[in-house]
Amino acid sequence: MAPRPAKSQPRRDIHADITNQLIAAIEADPGQPQMPWRRQAGKPLFLPENALTKKPYNGINIVSLWVAAETRGYSAPIWGTYRQWSELGCQVRKGEKSSLVVFYKEYEADPDPDNSDDDGRRRVARASYVFNASQVEGYTLPDVPEPLGPIERIAAADWFVTATSANIEHGGDRAFYRPSTDHIQMPPEDLFCGTDTLSRSESYYAVLVHELTHWSGAKQRLDRDMGKRFGDNAYAAEELVAEIGSAFLCAELGITEGEPRADHAQYIAHWLKMMKDDNRAIFAAAAKASEAVAYLKRLNAPV
Repeated sequence: MAPRPAKSQPRRDIHADITNQLIAAIEADPGQPQMPWRRQAGKPLFLPENALTKKPYNGINIVSLWVAAETRGYSAPIWGTYRQWSELGCQVRKGEKSSLVVFYKEYEADPDPDNSDDDGRRRVARASYVFNASQVEGYTLPDVPEPLGPIERIAAADWFVTATSANIEHGGDRAFYRPSTDHIQMPPEDLFCGTDTLSRSESYYAVLVHELTHWSGAKQRLDRDMGKRFGDNAYAAEELVAEIGSAFLCAELGITEGEPRADHAQYIAHWLKMMKDDNRAIFAAAAKASEAVAYLKRLNAPV
């Protein structure tokens, strides 16, 4: 009697593994996202920063100011109240509209006698209104840093992207996919400075495949609902799809070393907050991201 063949090991589901790793990283608090390329204003951090205190904004204020900057075309991540700009000797231009941020003020109250954990400290939310550096007169943006030169190429990623025939243009200081022109816009590679966990080269390709995932969702391709405006729930869901797709492709193409870096979890966590921490959103987005990756891989299949 012939020996029974050994049981084959179940095939590893790399997408499921990466999704679980992203969830674990988010639950462990991955920290604040960093922008991997330099804005024309010379600020390498993606985080909005207060002009007077130099401190970064936190929590939902980050997403709120991202939305304001994107919809109004501000490139500098520098903000301040009317009074703070005045203290810096600057003047908010007449007619400029402010953007809302929220801060919490602490005060003391009588502890709840029925709650042993109540220390009497209370927090109340207060609204504040800020203006971007682009809205004021008399403020000089930091000098634009010198270009960093070309990145190190990753051949597998270059081949993969080229095989899709996506129209990719370089210039400016923003990365996006524009459905109306069906093209991907990338900052020049010499603006990429990397992050704490990604090299310059890894950062460039991670952003590129993020935008390529957006490209896959166009009406003439997978026809995903990308949202009608920056910051609505459909737009936030599409950002989740694109960043999870980027994490999948970074692993599959050898852009990073298999495991998703903190940068992916940081970005995803902030869009989940905008969606009010819908714990199902990441799974739905991961399924759509898998569809996108499968579609892009079919474009790479030999005819």
